[in-house]
Amino acid sequence: MKRVRVVAALLSRGETILVQQRPPGKSRGLLWEFPGGKVEAGESDEAAVARECSEELGVQVEVGPKLWETAHVYADLAVELALYRARMSPDAVPQPYEAHQLAWVERSRLPELPFCEADLPLLPLLASGELG
Repeated sequence: MKRVRVVAALLSRGETILVQQRPPGKSRGLLWEFPGGKVEAGESDEAAVARECSEELGVQVEVGPKLWETAHVYADLAVELALYRARMSPDAVPQPYEAHQLAWVERSRLPELPFCEADLPLLPLLASGELG
């Protein structure tokens, strides 16, 4: 089974958090996730967060501390997932370059969206304000 390390960015504005919906033709299509992606060989987690935000959203970010980490096994993939706080400039306008759509969602409403399974344990922590 293929194993990958994936990083994601927690981008927030007030009580809202930026999430993206996976394209319909991809694995786990139309499920929601946090912006990010695979860490490339020789790349640090932080560099991967910055690169993925640039590629997927068209924004430059300042990567902060790691907030959460988990491992999850899908039928086709074993994932190590790490979530990092990230900050973009207040006037930045993220674009869905590699996502079906983007949404700023109130943290308390995150559990209402159909997220990828690896993200599910994180949602109550963010919704309650315990994390992030």
